[in-house]
Amino acid sequence: MPLVPLKPVLDAARAGGYAQGAFNVNAVCQAKAVIEAHEILRSAAILQGADLANAFMGGRADFQNGTVEDKIRGAKNIGDAVRKFGENSPIPIVLHLDHGRDMASVKAAIAGGYTSVMIDGSALPFEDNIELTREVVKYAHPKGVSVEGELGVLAGVEDHVFAATSTYTNPLKAVEFVRATGVDALAISYGTMHGPSKGKNVKLRREIPIAVRECLAHEGLDCALVSHGSSTVPAYIVEEINELGGSIHNAHGISLDELKAAIPAGISKINVDTDIRLAVTRNMRELFHLRPELQKSASVGGVYELLLAHPENPDPRVFLPPVYDTVMYGTVEDPDRQALVDAIERGVKEAVSTLIVEFGSYGKAPKVEMASLDEMAERYEKAGI
Repeated sequence: MPLVPLKPVLDAARAGGYAQGAFNVNAVCQAKAVIEAHEILRSAAILQGADLANAFMGGRADFQNGTVEDKIRGAKNIGDAVRKFGENSPIPIVLHLDHGRDMASVKAAIAGGYTSVMIDGSALPFEDNIELTREVVKYAHPKGVSVEGELGVLAGVEDHVFAATSTYTNPLKAVEFVRATGVDALAISYGTMHGPSKGKNVKLRREIPIAVRECLAHEGLDCALVSHGSSTVPAYIVEEINELGGSIHNAHGISLDELKAAIPAGISKINVDTDIRLAVTRNMRELFHLRPELQKSASVGGVYELLLAHPENPDPRVFLPPVYDTVMYGTVEDPDRQALVDAIERGVKEAVSTLIVEFGSYGKAPKVEMASLDEMAERYEKAGI
């Protein structure tokens, strides 16, 4: 079936009292694995390509310096991959831009086939955040594309997103923001953090999403709430990485108990990136350990060299440039490359499948209304948003 906008998927989650995991991908084989994991568990799928992931998928190894042209190429590559593996899928699939930084990034994503976009104006003054987000809504909604905004600042680092401290979301400001922008979803700050080091025993301030949800309902505003920076950072995967030559320390995530308790408090979408990075990195290290002949492979040996050079880094994008054709287009040239792809896909499925079950979206795919982009565009027009 064709890709769907984000809003119907989150509408079903809100009605059903569960949350949808939203999983970041940085390679064609990762997109394939995320879709297959959701198909097995009969869950709708939200695949996320971060703004800088689009630059990486566009062939830019130093993705922090990606240009608009890089992002346009990368968005198309991700979009093509998701359509390839999702067009005949029995489940609803959303392709969502994570942390879009400006209108150019949003336009590149939509041109590449994204059905939902997030614009991150959270670091801007409140009025400027409203202005930027409203501009994106005006561009996206006539195309049927859903929009997520952000209010409040999460501490931590993820790609170009960095803040030393958190600023919690003010529920009254959230009402003003949603009313002024018309966003479909709002990422809030309530104690989560970006990156693999969130601190031990983090306690989420569930009173914040509860208050935001109640204030929005009181004003008759329709908007789902989103939890960014929500990776669980499984300790067993970190330990295995370090046993295989890695050097990752002080890595702590949000506990599953805390995340699951946030769902009845109003959270309907939970973003996860680091868990996938860790599982994929562990699997690549394990592959070269179990099959040492691959360390000198002309096809994949360059990946091994980068793993050796960066033991402290859990981000597969650091290690994958030697196989860029596989990353961008899914090209698998030989058995060595296939072994690497298989290891990556297993890691993705391990991280994703666990959270589909924990967040409660398994078996819920039939509950999602299959609204097309054209149908959503008509609804937005009738609603005047």
